[in-house]
Amino acid sequence: MRILFLGDVVGISGCSKIMSNLLEQIKINKIDFVIINGENAAEAGVGLTKEICEDFFKCGANVITTGNHIWDQKDIMNFIDKENRLLRPKNLFEPAPGRGFEIYTTNENIKIGVLNLMGNVFMKKCEDVFETSKKFLEKYKLKKDFDFLIVDFHAEITSEKNALGHLFDGKATLVVGTHTHIPTNDARILKNGTAYQTDAGMCGDYDSVIGMNKDNSLNRFMKKDSVKHFPAKGDATLSGVIVECNIETGLAKKIDSYFFGGQLKNN
Repeated sequence: MRILFLGDVVGISGCSKIMSNLLEQIKINKIDFVIINGENAAEAGVGLTKEICEDFFKCGANVITTGNHIWDQKDIMNFIDKENRLLRPKNLFEPAPGRGFEIYTTNENIKIGVLNLMGNVFMKKCEDVFETSKKFLEKYKLKKDFDFLIVDFHAEITSEKNALGHLFDGKATLVVGTHTHIPTNDARILKNGTAYQTDAGMCGDYDSVIGMNKDNSLNRFMKKDSVKHFPAKGDATLSGVIVECNIETGLAKKIDSYFFGGQLKNN
């Protein structure tokens, strides 16, 4: 089984690239299941809407994960309770709308667990991610409760992502980081069989400052006249990872970084 995970979709540029190309990319790369982090997909570059979610589902997404911007578009609060294919970080303070974990059953009767977590360092306050993960691993077991487990860890710092990867090693199929919008060159299979990449990057215009208009971002850093951040609108790159999974063990056989279009290219 082959799973495609796409990093944070940013603004109109990222959305357009997905809606124009995802179905074809699924066929070309022989993808069986698609997860997209959509937390920056709204026009303003923060949050996402019901309409965007529905567009992504029509284009082939099976699950949409999110992060710290999940509530920035207020209408999503009502939608998330009705749509189990949209996740928010599991370790948000309760009570919170929606869910942070779900098990999805494919047409081939394969069960795929998707867990959405958010980091604690330099992020909005939430429950301790390692304590939440520990409780999760005590409750759920790979190959007992699901065939595969994908973990989207939406976090700022590399060390926190590294540590969580090792915590889930041998207990998840894939642990992949999101949030920083820059893909890391460390896709690998950890010692006990879990695929890992520190950050999947973004689906957005890389002629930018992490997806935002570069001139306005520079002006903000240089304390010149600037306005609120807004997304760059050039040709986007789809960025993420493709994981080939072992149905017998639930672990990874292979992981490759994935890029399509825009400025970034696969080697």
